[in-house]
Amino acid sequence: MYAMTPRCHLPPPCRAASTTPATSTALSTPPPSRAGPDELRSTWAHRAWTLAGSAAVLSSLSTSATLAAADADANGAAAAFAAPLAAALAAYSLADLATGVYHWLVDNYGDADTPVLGPQIAAFQGHHRHPSTITRREPCNNLHALARAVALALPPSGAALAAAGAPASAHAFAAVFAACVVLSQQFHAWAHGNPRRLPPGVGAMQRAGVLVSRAQHGAHHRAPYDNNYCIVSGMWNATLDRHRVFEAMEMVVFLRTGVRPRSWDEPDAAWTEDYDDTAAVAGGDTSLDTQ
Repeated sequence: MYAMTPRCHLPPPCRAASTTPATSTALSTPPPSRAGPDELRSTWAHRAWTLAGSAAVLSSLSTSATLAAADADANGAAAAFAAPLAAALAAYSLADLATGVYHWLVDNYGDADTPVLGPQIAAFQGHHRHPSTITRREPCNNLHALARAVALALPPSGAALAAAGAPASAHAFAAVFAACVVLSQQFHAWAHGNPRRLPPGVGAMQRAGVLVSRAQHGAHHRAPYDNNYCIVSGMWNATLDRHRVFEAMEMVVFLRTGVRPRSWDEPDAAWTEDYDDTAAVAGGDTSLDTQ
């Protein structure tokens, strides 16, 4: 069913390995169906988890501000707030990288039965089949899964930082990183949205590179689906793709385990956008058009 030669531009270990029996991670299940209206609405559980994640982020930011204000009395406001601001910028950058690594992982490995990540893997395959669906999800429906992870992980992390006497910059980094990871799904949705329907200012931030753009993310939804994985700002995409970082990681996995990433094979129906379905739902404006 699948070609046994990996899609690879790296030196010969790739070609030598092509004679080794390999396991493909391509889905064998039928193509995912488009989500119905009830699946797109936010439930009270979705809202509760999104609120809990937001509260955790705000609490961590408050702790950072309190520590910085206390430090300002001794060292001046400029010095006290410079480090937390720098940490926030670093967190914003690294959150983009983290979303890319995670996106690459769930796009290429595992299936719906994979422990812990199975639902996310299935959801990402469904997204490739029906990319416009994300634009019709209510906000908490779209954000709750990541918000739940933040609600469970950030408070104990903040407590550990406080117990260790960590500075304001550490709390700022944790809060902004968590916020960017949660909001990456909203940035992702905006990258699929009709530019005329985006909230004020979003299009300008996309064009400025502050948020991942429609044009950049659209490239990810074209075969072979092996690039532009980052979905906060997309600032890491060019570097990761130019240096074939994910391709190198795929080769390491393949040589050690014999498991092939999905992007090495011809995409099955679960990866191929249902253009007719998208056009019917979005009024003829498909979610993959670039600006």
